[in-house]
Amino acid sequence: MQITVEIPDEFAGYIVPAGSDPARLLLEDSVAAAYRNRRLTMEQVRQILGFATRMEVDPFLQKYEIYDYTVEDLNQDIATLDRVLGKTG
Repeated sequence: MQITVEIPDEFAGYIVPAGSDPARLLLEDSVAAAYRNRRLTMEQVRQILGFATRMEVDPFLQKYEIYDYTVEDLNQDIATLDRVLGKTG
């Protein structure tokens, strides 16, 4: 699907920085927002943006300050570290 968006010239500079590809920037912004709102999966993000691997998706998400690291992940990592270091609760 192709979507055309009209942005008045007086505002375009605020939305799309000089030297940027407006279509790519708006696509990435939209994909990041959809992923943040759980409307897209990581695999869908990879496909839409044309990344070859998931490893390319992580830096993209970091650029948008989207981190898939939950409190549960932290607690599990702490428990694993405690177990490896021989600490008990």
